[in-house]
Order: sequence, then C-alpha cells, then structure tokens
Amino acid sequence: MPLSYRPTQRVKKTLLGGGAMVVLAALNAPAALSFAQDRYHAYTIGRPAYKARYGSWDRVSIPERFRTNAIHAALLRTGKVLIVAGSGNDEEHFDAGTFDTVLWDPDAGTFKKIGTPEDFFCGGHAALPDGRLLVAGGTARYEVLGDEVRHAGGGMRVKNENPDKPLTLRKGTVFTSPAGAEYVSKFDVTVPKAKRAFEVDYDRSGAMKPWKTRVTASERRVFVEAVEEGPQAVTGKAAQYRIRGLTGKAADNAYGLAERITMDKQDFQGIRAAYEFDPVAEKYVPVAPMKEARWYPTLVGLDDGRVLAVSGLDDVGEILAGGNEIYDPRTKKWSKGPFRYFPTYPALFLTKGGKLFYPGANAGYGPADKGRVPGLWDPEKNTFTEVGGLTDADELETAAALMLPPAQDQKVMVLGGGGVGESGRSTARTAVADLTKARPVFERGPDLPQGTRYLNSVLMPDDTVFTTGGSRDYRGRGASNILKAQFYDPATGRLTAAADPTVGRNYHSEALLLPDGRVATFGSDSLYGDRANTRLGTFEQRMEVYTPPALHRGNGVRPVIGKGPESVARGGSASYAVEGSERIATARLMRPSAVTHTTDVEQRSVELGLKRKPGRVTVTVPEDPALVPPGWYMLFLTDTRGTPSVAKWVRVG
Repeated sequence: MPLSYRPTQRVKKTLLGGGAMVVLAALNAPAALSFAQDRYHAYTIGRPAYKARYGSWDRVSIPERFRTNAIHAALLRTGKVLIVAGSGNDEEHFDAGTFDTVLWDPDAGTFKKIGTPEDFFCGGHAALPDGRLLVAGGTARYEVLGDEVRHAGGGMRVKNENPDKPLTLRKGTVFTSPAGAEYVSKFDVTVPKAKRAFEVDYDRSGAMKPWKTRVTASERRVFVEAVEEGPQAVTGKAAQYRIRGLTGKAADNAYGLAERITMDKQDFQGIRAAYEFDPVAEKYVPVAPMKEARWYPTLVGLDDGRVLAVSGLDDVGEILAGGNEIYDPRTKKWSKGPFRYFPTYPALFLTKGGKLFYPGANAGYGPADKGRVPGLWDPEKNTFTEVGGLTDADELETAAALMLPPAQDQKVMVLGGGGVGESGRSTARTAVADLTKARPVFERGPDLPQGTRYLNSVLMPDDTVFTTGGSRDYRGRGASNILKAQFYDPATGRLTAAADPTVGRNYHSEALLLPDGRVATFGSDSLYGDRANTRLGTFEQRMEVYTPPALHRGNGVRPVIGKGPESVARGGSASYAVEGSERIATARLMRPSAVTHTTDVEQRSVELGLKRKPGRVTVTVPEDPALVPPGWYMLFLTDTRGTPSVAKWVRVG
C-alpha cells in the first residue's frame, strides 16, 4: 500500500464492525481478520487524499454477452475502443469459425458486437490517415505440439508452369510422393500464371533469329499432412509430388515440391487477409490481401501515411525470413517492402528522417541469436546501425517499449522483458536511448520494483508514462502476476508508485489512453491459475479503468477545449476557445493506440507550439511528417496544476 495512514480508535472500531468482541474475534479468526484487512484497505484507497496522490481503479460493468478475450485493442477517432478477439486463443472457437470483435463506447458505457469476417487473432493493426484502422494477418491454423502430432506435415511448394491460366487447388487436394505416400492440403491455394518472356537473338549476319519463349514457373506454398498416421510418411529428401485430379498437360504443368515433412511441432500459421475497419460505418471492409501470410506481425505507420508490415509466421508456420510489405491506403494494395529479418511482433518506432528504431523488444517467435540486436533501420536504404549499451540484452522478449514524450526529444525507452520463449527469467531493467546523439547508446534507467514481463506502458498528457501489471514468469506461471503500477517521469528519470490494480495482467493484455485522460486495461491469459502450476488458467475478461491523480484534484475542475478547427496542416496553427487560457501550460497531440502483446508502436505524444490570449489558445503543429504522421490525434491541453482537458479530436494532413 503506497500511502501510510494510521486510523483513530474510532475508525478502527467502525471498520471492524464495532465493539471489542468483534476485535477479539478478528484476532482469533484468520478469515475474519482477512475480511477486516480488506475493509481497511478499501477504506484507505477510497480516501480523497489517497486518490489525489496515487489515483484510483474502477471495474467496468460488462454485460455477459459482450465479454470477450481481448487480444487486441485500438482507440478509434470516434472515441470508441475496438476490442478484437478473433478466435481468442480458443481452438474450439477457431474450429467453429466463431470470431469476435466488440466495440466499446467508454462515454456511453455501451458495447456492440461487430461482424468479424476472419480470424484476426494475433494479427497486426495500425491507424490510417483517414481514421480507419488497418487490420492484417491472423490465424489460419492453431499449433499442434510435438507429442500431439499424429500426421507428418510440412510445407509444400506448388508450382504452375502454365503461362495462360492460374491454378486453384481446394483444401483437401492430395499430393502423391514418388514412393506413393499421400499428403492432403489443409487450405485453398491459388498459384498465379507462370511468367512468359520472349528472347530475341541475332545470327552473325545481323539477321534476327526466330523468337524463343521462356516460361518461368510461379509458385505458392500450402501446408500438407500425411493421410496416414505415424512416422512412415516422414521424409527429409527433396522430391516432386503429383497432384491428384490433374491429367495430361495440366498434370505436366503443375506439381508439388517438398524438402522436409516431419512429426515435429507444427506452429501457428498466418493468413494474408487485410481489412480496414471503418469507425463511422462500424464494420470491416476488405482490401487487397498481403502477398505473405502473417501471424504475430507488426504494422507501423510511415511518414507518408503508408503502413509497413513486418515479420510474422507464414502459411506453413515458419517465421518470415525478411519479406516485408507496404500498404498504400490510396490504392488499397500492397507492394514489396525492404527485406530485413525481425522476430515476431518487433517494436518499431518512426523517428526523424523516416528511420525506424528497433529497441530489441519483441514478442513470441524467433531464434535467440537472430534479429535481437537493437538498432536504427533506414527502410529507404535498407541499412541497419546497431545501438549498444543495453544491459540484460538477452531479456528483451515480452519487454515494453515506447517513444518517450514529447516525440521531439527522440528518446525511446525499454522496460522489463524476459528470456526467449518459455523462459522463467525476467528483468527489472529500464533503459533509454537518445537518438539525437551522433552515436546513440542505451543508458540505464530506474529499475522496476521487480523483474517484469508483459508490462503495459501508456503515454499520459502530462508527459509521464503510466506502467501497470505484468508478471515475473512466463504467462504468469506460479501465480506471478504483479499487482503494481507506477509512473515514470522523463524529466526527473524517476519512478513513483501509483494505486495498485486489482486485476492481474500478463500475456494477451492491453492498456491504452482514453480521450478523457483515463487508462483502460484489458485481457490477460495466464498459463496456470495457481502457485503449483497444476490448474490451467482462464482468460481474464474483466476490464479496469485507472483515473490518474490529477483528475482527483481541484474538485474536478479541468481545462475545456471549446470551438476550433477539426483539422490542421503540418506546420500550421489552429486557435481554440479556452476559458482560463492563462492557466494552460502545455499542448500535446497524442496519437491513439493500437496495442497487442505488449506492443504499441502507434502511440506518440507531440509537443505543440502554444500561445495564449484571453479566452483563446493557439497551437502550432511541427512540419516534420516523421514527428507527426498524417492521421487523427487527440489534442490535450494541460494546466499549471497538471490537470489535462478532455481531448479534442484533430486531423493532421
């Protein structure tokens, strides 16, 4: 309990139910004493003085039919929160095709079910310039652990040598090896037409020879499983496979190639599907699919409004070797991006000059010795400059990372993290890299109270960082959830305690800033539910909202942004009516979050130029699109007491 308070004898009697007999009973009965302590704690954290110093937590009332496994959460320009479960890490939901999305309106306290056309579980998302949310990737198949694999499986490369028509093979297509073993495809696959090129040559006299036609086969991959159970269908030899149902020339033009079909663990597999969520129509709108299937990808907005999709597990469950893609919201199509390898869900932050900083924080999949080193990536030149100085550099998986406020300072912080995979190791380390330096390095920050994985970290309007939750061990094993929260102040470099949350949060949890200045927390997916790791955990469907101390001070009086423009150009200014404008200390544009798996590369806080006149304030937006990518932002004004306004939504073009 952060606040020390000694109650009077009268208060003690009241809290314990009154009377000496009750007190004595409590002292001799552990259950009664525990009840009394809970009552006392509830009294303490409910006191105005406590809330004004540490803030407070409140549970959100959710009707049962709207409770869902929150895997993803994104704040929309309407002020509503899109909570995406997909199949929600529930294989029964996946098998039934039951995919879930819930839209929450924090102001009205209402919920709405949204039709969900694909399993967006463990996909990626990023805000687009017009306020839509791009959602891409997700789950094509759940993992099968090694001891549960009954049929040998692996990736089959399907070749099409016909330059006149594409080849479409439906789920269930049978491929036959030279030895007669049969394998069945688990998904539909369409292979484009082969590429035809004409070659022109000349003889010694200079006369043109007859044209030659060169055909280059196209290919797509599909996951296949042996028809028969057991290891007899395992192979480590490259071979060509016949496709059942094709005859004559079609059989000559199309075939399968596979190198390894094993009984090893079969990982999750991704999908290529991409959609834009329309916040006004409140529905998913399909756009062109990605070239690569992706599960656990990061989507990061670029300075021109396009979105870069990075990493992920592909359609056969292998981590992508570096084939990244760029989405253009004007054409609704994808194009080839710079080739670079990252582990899944890498934290990538847009910095000055259009470069992306990778602090090493990531979630999920990838070898321990590849793609783990922090550095500054230039997507245009495809160069990568390593940034050193980080302690516990082998404990960056499930770490939190964010660009510290204001974005002009170009400082990126990493907090906590753990060992690769199901490691039980976790670190209390925080560190900050100053990217304005010629040769940036990480410098150690204040330690967290304990080693922490899955820490959720949220930028606040007063330039502090609110951090909450997490667990010491992998997915909260051993009942290791951390019911603590704290603020980090970039100006002082210190951590200070905040009120403790009442709901534990670890894997598959999220936190984001709401337009009213509060923080909402969602989800958590503990592997086990007890200290002995004998009882399987359940997905946490309760939601909590944190109200920071500033909103408990001053009798609820806070700045109010009145009439003013809804859009402003980069480098331009906008004026707003504000009563008591002389008390306004700072103005910030805050980009709304799109968060999953402790990864939120969207949130950023941009300092605005500020001028005050009686009853009005004028703010000026920086010109650099790498500081202020195009899109919708929350405009917060904060007064001299540190109290923020309710945000006004502003579009920067």
